[in-house]
Amino acid sequence: MKLSQFQFNLPKDKIAQEPPRWRDECKLMVLHKDTGEIEHKLFKNIIDYFGKGDTFVLNDTKVFPARLYGNKEKTKADIEVFLLRELNREQRLWDVIVDPARKIRIGNKLYFGEDESLVAEVIDNTTSRGRTLRFLYDGPYDDFKHALFSLGETPLPRFVREKVEPEDAENYQTIFAKNEGAVAAPAAGLHFSRELFNRMILKDINKAFITLHMGIGHFRSVDVEDLSKHKMDSERVIIPEETADIINRTKRAKGKVLAVGVTVMRALETYVTSYDEVNPYDGWTNKFIFPPYRFAIPTSIVSNFHIPGSTMLMSVAAFGGYENVMKAYGTALKEDYRFGPYGDALLIV
Repeated sequence: MKLSQFQFNLPKDKIAQEPPRWRDECKLMVLHKDTGEIEHKLFKNIIDYFGKGDTFVLNDTKVFPARLYGNKEKTKADIEVFLLRELNREQRLWDVIVDPARKIRIGNKLYFGEDESLVAEVIDNTTSRGRTLRFLYDGPYDDFKHALFSLGETPLPRFVREKVEPEDAENYQTIFAKNEGAVAAPAAGLHFSRELFNRMILKDINKAFITLHMGIGHFRSVDVEDLSKHKMDSERVIIPEETADIINRTKRAKGKVLAVGVTVMRALETYVTSYDEVNPYDGWTNKFIFPPYRFAIPTSIVSNFHIPGSTMLMSVAAFGGYENVMKAYGTALKEDYRFGPYGDALLIV
């Protein structure tokens, strides 16, 4: 398939700038992939499509305050540093993106905080992801991490809103976030509330957790028309043995497996047995799912409405069928569904 097939006009006012007042009361469009039928519900109605013994698989990654503002030495030029991942705990090495990148050279020092209390040195500018910084901090690791994160900002995508508000620190995080390492929230998981989890218990619907630390690669623009030539950034993924067991038992009993979000979909499809079951896994994935694709694990997915040309939209289309999903997106635009991580959701069954 081609990149141009996933482009459409998305007015700015269709992108939600704030989450709904209650997490589970956003709109939920339900797409029946076999018939193309569309229903309009609220997210809390999602459990009406599942029952005893079915399993919801969720991503328990935790977003950290990844966006820093600082100044370059000597010139005092404003710079923005986006933390991608920690490379070495002892040496305080981080993989980052620097903006503006063209003015930063190896050996440059960058200063953060009003009192310039945190200093970093650029030690590499040849990585495909941007730069490598060494933070010059002599104190204990926990003190360094506190200082770094206290200066950071919630990495809400720019296409949602330019200015980050204090409440975004809570809103842009799932209620089950546990394992720190993501620079973007698994958006479909943002809709789950404690009340919804309690109702799942009453219906004997299982919860199973994987960890996939969502990186900036999901928001990089695809710059090739032929999708088979696009390369995804690698992301850390952990599928515990307990989670694999729950999913495999569900499948053997002919139950439904719901992938909550594209990150879960990618994780479940990364390391599959020849019997279409999940293997426990602790490693990396750069799997890019786009149509046509045969899914081995999930029987249903739920995902937010994504921006044009995004790899996440392509993955959703691979599951629901290109024509079905693009029709659903057209309906979403007409029916005032909200797009983006704070927006509404699409369930495909």
